[in-house]
Amino acid sequence: MAGSAGNRHPHGRTIRCAGGYRAFLPAPLPPPVEWEGTLVAALSNADLAIGRLAGEGSRFPSPHLFIRSFVRREAVLSSRIEGTRTTLAELLAAEAGAKGAADSADLREVENYVAALEYGLNRLDALPLSLRLIREIHEQLMRGVRGDSATPGEFRRSQNWIGPPGCTLNDASYVPPPPDGLMPCLDALERFLHDDSSPVLVHAALVHAQFEAIHPFLDGNGRVGRLLITLLLAERGILPLPLLYLSAYFEETRDDYYTHLLAVTEAGAWEDWLAYFLRGVRLQANDALARIERLDILFESWRENLGEALSPRLSEVLNLFAESPFWTIGGIGKTLGIAYTTARRAVDQLEEAGIVSTSGQSRRNRVYCARAVLTALDAPLQPEDSAGRGIHTGSRDEL
Repeated sequence: MAGSAGNRHPHGRTIRCAGGYRAFLPAPLPPPVEWEGTLVAALSNADLAIGRLAGEGSRFPSPHLFIRSFVRREAVLSSRIEGTRTTLAELLAAEAGAKGAADSADLREVENYVAALEYGLNRLDALPLSLRLIREIHEQLMRGVRGDSATPGEFRRSQNWIGPPGCTLNDASYVPPPPDGLMPCLDALERFLHDDSSPVLVHAALVHAQFEAIHPFLDGNGRVGRLLITLLLAERGILPLPLLYLSAYFEETRDDYYTHLLAVTEAGAWEDWLAYFLRGVRLQANDALARIERLDILFESWRENLGEALSPRLSEVLNLFAESPFWTIGGIGKTLGIAYTTARRAVDQLEEAGIVSTSGQSRRNRVYCARAVLTALDAPLQPEDSAGRGIHTGSRDEL
């Protein structure tokens, strides 16, 4: 690939700071990138996959119903990269009102990620992607959780570093810019955020790597950096619905993810990073389309099996289980504005048809789950077949 190790240089410079340690100042974006055949093909394949998701995804009757669960799957996997153990089933069940055994601190962190992502997507209607919005997202992410002491919503005023647990500044694997060099790096990043001269996918890849190199917060940098990818793609309108998320790919290839990011700063290995990132876009776009297709087939089969029993009201309740596989009777009644007894009858019909079943042991405020939906949502990132489409197997986590 272009930009071989012999021709590469660090993406910035190392400086000696007060206290004797050395920190890295990344150069402004964009970097020099040699667009040879392999990288051009990677971009083309990623663009084709995005186009297929946008085009074929829109032909399904209700792809918007799956956005809520897709967002939560992204929250679980992005948080898992940082060490949380909450599963998608635990998060969705907790949102429905289940009392589970999930670690409460981990669960709050994942819930905050959902809040930060939804906040950012809504905020884009009034505010462009900017340092201000990044701070606001960070505040949503870190409020009331283990990083709450790390000044939520504020750029750091002290030095941080990356390395194994217990390491010091002097033996860290990476030390980002010192506090007095932070704002010039961030100002340059903000200017590049508004630069639309690069292809959108390339722009997102460059922004994510640069944000991680700057590491502007005391905690939460990885999650905010991954949120930036989604928000940038949403701001540029690359998809009609926010259905593309990369954390499943990053989590599945975690060692490669960190290796490529470090190689960018140490050796300016942008071509390798872009190829890795674009491969993830292709895989995740194809995976998202395959999941939507599988869910659509599943719901169509349920509608056919219900036949004449599928009243407009029962169809509304069934659609709720597309939005999230976990619901209580009270939650359904409140969401649809219907009486408890009406919601009860609809769920009884779905239970008799084998579509939903009770989850957990609680007798009061019982939670119902459409387990086939959960399985389709929670299956790991799938390999591709010969046509480049995702292949589904089973689920790893299920209540």
